[in-house]
Amino acid sequence: MSSAVDVLTARDVPLGGPRSMTVHRTLPQRARTLIGAWCFIDHYGPDDVSVTGGMDVAPHPHTGLQTVSWLFSGEIEHRDSLGSHAMVRPGELNLMTGGHGISHTEVSTPATTVLHGVQLWVALPDEHRHADRDFQHYVPDPVHVDGAEISVFLGQLAGSVSPVRTFTPLLGAELVLAPRTETTLAVDPAFEHGLLVDQGAVRLSGTLLNRAELGYAAPGSRTLTLANETDAPARAVLLGGPPFGEEIVMWWNFIGRTHQDIAEARQAWEAASDRFGEVEGYPGDRLPAPALPHATLTPRKNPPLSEGPAMTEPAPTPTVRRVDERHRYAIEVDGATAGFTAYRDRDDRRVFFHTEIDDAYAGQGLASILVREALDDVRSSGKRIVPVCPYVAKFLKKHEEYADITDPVTPEVLEWLDGVLKR
Repeated sequence: MSSAVDVLTARDVPLGGPRSMTVHRTLPQRARTLIGAWCFIDHYGPDDVSVTGGMDVAPHPHTGLQTVSWLFSGEIEHRDSLGSHAMVRPGELNLMTGGHGISHTEVSTPATTVLHGVQLWVALPDEHRHADRDFQHYVPDPVHVDGAEISVFLGQLAGSVSPVRTFTPLLGAELVLAPRTETTLAVDPAFEHGLLVDQGAVRLSGTLLNRAELGYAAPGSRTLTLANETDAPARAVLLGGPPFGEEIVMWWNFIGRTHQDIAEARQAWEAASDRFGEVEGYPGDRLPAPALPHATLTPRKNPPLSEGPAMTEPAPTPTVRRVDERHRYAIEVDGATAGFTAYRDRDDRRVFFHTEIDDAYAGQGLASILVREALDDVRSSGKRIVPVCPYVAKFLKKHEEYADITDPVTPEVLEWLDGVLKR
């Protein structure tokens, strides 16, 4: 098996409301759906909560997966419909099982000034995807190997073994590498691995990874060599597991095997059925489920290892249209909605507050196409742009041709938008 490392770059995704913080998502994407049973990797921070408002995720459901919360700084209050009430703190694992159905909330605490960590999902194998609700908490003791401090929160590495129960073999560990050090770790050759760099620059088996990049190493190697290329400590998260051979359908917060699985879970959540239970103690409404796409959701799996990333498919043919009744521009690929950018109008200003591309269409440059055409439409309509949405703001920094019709985001606009969206 080749020892080559594939580099997967992150895309920015807003999480939350108008003052949403931005997370960097490396899984899933077009080139790779899973690493072992790991199917979702969000990396966020360091985030100044005085600016973004931090994390405030209202009650929402999950099926067919386990959630893994791991922080580098800050504190998050977790509540779920099993009755769990726990704090997520740096160096402490919280693992929640939402097989048949669970709901939960995540809120950064008032004492948090900087929020920084990862949110990870694990797909449950078919025979366990309707498992009962469960919650586990574990605080690993760090071990030291050749200039690396390693905290193993799932599986085993460097002689450290986590007692946390999982439904497939997994590895999850935080690694802090001393400046200019190289560490070689013995790993299971049946595992594929992903290394997410949080800070610094780390060379994985010869391939350089910068911050927020994910390096993928196929099964077959008995060791992984990590080298910190900087004069400061580097930090990374190492994930692994045997290739997950099943196809999955992943949409919103649900994982199933068919479109019907997802549709039934969505219907149960919208009907407030007992399937997901209730979360007590959150001072607000629960999140409504988004509308299902018009197209049938199809199962996805990784490309065969011999093929590498699936880049040989024909390029998509996207079209963008304004949907006035839903206050958004939608981008469609072959008749299916692939994403949208949402707005509200205030006099002659079009306030953009959220942009989202479906995970199935990630890595194709659709967000850039969508936003460019939306902003061109704003210009032709004689309106002005207010970029509350982090992605739109980032796009505008790179495209100065829209500067003449762009207005700043002010506290007054944010207060107005908050009121509009709560109606």
